[in-house]
Amino acid sequence: MITILTKQNSIANHFLAELRDVRIQQDRMRFRRNLERLGEVMAYEISKTLEYHYVDVETPLGVASTHLMPQQPVIATIMRAGLPFHQGLLNVFDRADSAFIAAYRHTKKSGEFEIHKKYQNTPNLDEKVVIMADPMLATGKSLVLCCKDLLSEYNIKELHIATVIASEEGIQHVRAFLPEVQIWVGAVDNELTSKSYIVPGLGDAGDLAYGNKE
Repeated sequence: MITILTKQNSIANHFLAELRDVRIQQDRMRFRRNLERLGEVMAYEISKTLEYHYVDVETPLGVASTHLMPQQPVIATIMRAGLPFHQGLLNVFDRADSAFIAAYRHTKKSGEFEIHKKYQNTPNLDEKVVIMADPMLATGKSLVLCCKDLLSEYNIKELHIATVIASEEGIQHVRAFLPEVQIWVGAVDNELTSKSYIVPGLGDAGDLAYGNKE
């Protein structure tokens, strides 16, 4: 299942437009906050699909009946660009555990690249709903590598992928190798450059959030 937020008009369109805008991008704090706000919107949308139990809540004047999640999902992210987006999800799922993964791209002289995972820190994910947050889904290779590793190590109950902007190619790659996951995306762009940048995209999310890297 793929849910594209901007297929319906909402405040998410404004947050995404500001992320793309080259003038507003100059404000690094605003850029991080917009990633965070989109994480909050996406968490709300994902929450509608999760499991709820019927409970009674005692008030000062009586008892109110409602439905609550018996367990919040685990929020996983690929550092570093994913950190503000992860925080937005965590603002909504405020009792959730977190998982952190570090992966990087090594480019060969030929121009081809390999994905290397260097670090992983997770709670026990057995029988848990897991949301993997990564703001840019370009080729999808790093995301698939990280998700496949988690799926091989744990008996994950349900896996969601949350991303701000994806390429058509990246979506197809994820669907081919992770057909069981649910994908939540702000917008899908058609073009991917030879260096695997999404067009029109928004540029390098990590650099815009935290500064240029060597």
